[in-house]
Amino acid sequence: MICADELGPVIPRTFPLAPAWSPDGHRIKAELDYSRGPEKTWVYGALRVRDGQQITMAASSRNSVLYQQFLQQVEDANPTGEIWIVTDNLSSHNSLSTRTWLEDHPRIHHAFVPVGACWLNLQEGRWRIFRKTALAGRSFANSDDIAYATTPATDQLNSRAKPWIWGRPAPPTRRRPRRYVYTV
Repeated sequence: MICADELGPVIPRTFPLAPAWSPDGHRIKAELDYSRGPEKTWVYGALRVRDGQQITMAASSRNSVLYQQFLQQVEDANPTGEIWIVTDNLSSHNSLSTRTWLEDHPRIHHAFVPVGACWLNLQEGRWRIFRKTALAGRSFANSDDIAYATTPATDQLNSRAKPWIWGRPAPPTRRRPRRYVYTV
């Protein structure tokens, strides 16, 4: 089972340099001003739940052709057995060209999550960790920088991957009960 989703659009933006200090020691206040580039980048992601490994692919748009390229990467990364992909019911996931492509690849099957239940897709939780690793606090000049940032972030997360379990782990149990001793 593989959970797949798209993150984006991730927009390259550059922030101005931070203001310096004034001669009398006060911080100069400046309005937040940043520019957004015309390019948008989408990051396709697939999480293999049994071992926590993730596949990512940066793309210039979100369409059927790029989704099929992403599915090919997922198939190449999973050479044996059937592949069930849990995803949302986006038009590119269910288009005629995608369904035709899936007929040529009988190992891949889709399972769509219901509308309004995106939390059932475990990739959504993985995006939060991925954003902190690859995108948080960074300024990207163009879409190539975003694509470059996804590769080491994915490698870093895959190096310490564990089976992905939905929900919180149970709290640890106490080994010995508490004993109270009262002295008179």
